[in-house]
Amino acid sequence: MFLLCPTLSIHYLCNDKYHKKMEEEKRIIELRAELHQHNHNYYVLNQPTISDQEFDFLMHELQDLEAKHPEMYDPNSPTQRVGSDLNQEFRQVEHRYPMLSLSNTYNEQDVAEWFDSVSRGLNGEKFEVCCEMKYDGLSISLTYVDGRLVSAVTRGDGVHGDDVTANVKTIKSIPLVLSGEGYPREFEIRGEILMPWTSFERLNQEREAAEEPLFANPRNAASGTLKSQKSEVVANRGLDAYLYYLLGDQIPAEGHYENLMAARRWGFKISEGMKKVDSLQEIYDFINYWDRERKNLPVATDGIVLKVNNLRQQRVLGFTAKSPRWAIAYKFKAERERTRLIEVAYQVGRTGAVTPVANMEPVQLAGTTVRRATLNNEDFIRSFDLHVGDYVYVEKGGEIIPKIVGVDVDSRESGAEPVRFITHCPECGAELVRYEGEAAHYCPNDTGCPPQIKGRIEHFIARKAMNIDSLGPETVDEYYRHGIIHNIADLYEIDVQQINGNGSRERSARKVVAAINESKKVPFERVVFALGIRFVGETSAKLLARHFKNIDTLMNATQEELTEVEGVGDVIAKSVIGYFQNPVNKEIVERLRTYGLQMSVSQDESENSSDKLSGLSIVISGVFQKHSRDEYKDMIERNGGKNVGSISAKTSFILAGENMGPSKLQKAEKLGIRIMTEDEFLSEYDLGGDAPAPQVEGSLF
Repeated sequence: MFLLCPTLSIHYLCNDKYHKKMEEEKRIIELRAELHQHNHNYYVLNQPTISDQEFDFLMHELQDLEAKHPEMYDPNSPTQRVGSDLNQEFRQVEHRYPMLSLSNTYNEQDVAEWFDSVSRGLNGEKFEVCCEMKYDGLSISLTYVDGRLVSAVTRGDGVHGDDVTANVKTIKSIPLVLSGEGYPREFEIRGEILMPWTSFERLNQEREAAEEPLFANPRNAASGTLKSQKSEVVANRGLDAYLYYLLGDQIPAEGHYENLMAARRWGFKISEGMKKVDSLQEIYDFINYWDRERKNLPVATDGIVLKVNNLRQQRVLGFTAKSPRWAIAYKFKAERERTRLIEVAYQVGRTGAVTPVANMEPVQLAGTTVRRATLNNEDFIRSFDLHVGDYVYVEKGGEIIPKIVGVDVDSRESGAEPVRFITHCPECGAELVRYEGEAAHYCPNDTGCPPQIKGRIEHFIARKAMNIDSLGPETVDEYYRHGIIHNIADLYEIDVQQINGNGSRERSARKVVAAINESKKVPFERVVFALGIRFVGETSAKLLARHFKNIDTLMNATQEELTEVEGVGDVIAKSVIGYFQNPVNKEIVERLRTYGLQMSVSQDESENSSDKLSGLSIVISGVFQKHSRDEYKDMIERNGGKNVGSISAKTSFILAGENMGPSKLQKAEKLGIRIMTEDEFLSEYDLGGDAPAPQVEGSLF
């Protein structure tokens, strides 16, 4: 055909391409609608209709088609739920309707008084009350326009909140595009961002394995996750959301309950634990029922919310300065259960700290089966005079991590042995020590105790240390058991042949070796932190590295020289000296030097360092134009200043960008603390040059 009529052939080819493009664009639209529905079925209705494998297949197909057709980009596509690993700055947004808090009550008498006050406020007019679960999470306000999510803002101070839209889009139970019909063109719906118990326990297990501080409760975990600077992290943490209040000029009904039923039809996750009642006794029945049944819920709850159902009556009742008169929260008492202490076990952490753990007979508490509770230290055990076999009271006050809060001494069996804190390490047998001013006992055998060795390796590879992200705790354990590594220096002798198994792991093995080699570029201050010197955290490692400039000066520093560094006291100084006096540690450091790790502050870092901000405590707040918040923090530290998170009388000044929080502004004015713009800051301290380029750290997990 080309020989006979090339023009006609090109026409057909172009026509085929056009039709193929149209078909692919149509398929993109179909896949988006289908995946939105499957997300709703799984995360809201708990009724999946396809397997995970089938879902993944459809998602991959959509991702491939969207990559092929960038002109079809949609910020509310299901593919956007995976999040991004790019840092983001939260801007503050003013709420269209202020987000007020509720008055709390803890007994039935207060509920009765509220019920009577509502009746008086309505002049005896009959009213219904909507009883709802009070979920323990982070309040959120979602705005939809033309059926699409356009913004998500935290409660903040009730007047202004943080714009966390990018993070909220990763929460699969929140619809990006509404289904059904009858929703207003523009409206706001409020609710609670939650971390389910299963996600919370998984997250804390991961943090415990990495020796990171545990989250105290799902609310703190949800809040910390939603405020993450990387939406990719949010996507991986398994957050959920329940919505509970509709606002707008054209909402469908005059009844609060009826509006939420409509919202459920549009795709929102609305609690099944809702009921309309019209008597005080029905309220009591609802409270008593859920005080028992809340233990079986997948998420944390801390009470019941009571709302006058009719919106006209809500307007009549109005507000006090802080809360609506038409609603009140009844808070449950902290759950407490009695169970038997079987034994006390002891765990050894990365730093050698020995933590006693109570192993107990299983008991149901706040939605989870509890078998273990941390006993903190020897002083904690003595304060309760614990005996093996004691019946103990375990509590989750505010749904926190289990703790022993009392002992049923009357049930103690005669002859029961008191719990005596161990004197030697359960892992290596070394005699434990207790440092002055420390509550914990430590195993001093940091170079020969297996949990400490593996813990130090895990610490060494962590993101904030050497950032060898191709390795994890399980891999470290495997390498240690097989004799491939015995300390952190051995990592740099690993070759592909050692770790590729029978040849089936070659690709991942090459990735591991490449990541280890890449870590040689990590700056000196993070190398100091990565060494895992007891009591030397990320901040003190920076201070030491910037003060002593290189590893040799640091290794030979005296107690007096170390304590000259601001923020370094006797405990840290003694620990640093002890670390470098150990021949095993000195050998490891020398090996790391020969492998090419950074053992001194780079020339660029030295040139960008000074003592211009020495002795100043600076609070950073707001969004900036010339440098990011992280860059300003780094600039302050490199010039001898100290970053502080909260305002106090000791604050030197506030480096303020746009949208500085009103509460911080008010506190600064009250304490008479200077507020400095970024232009004033850069000019006054002669810091007009570019901030040092931030280190590329890869993904968080």
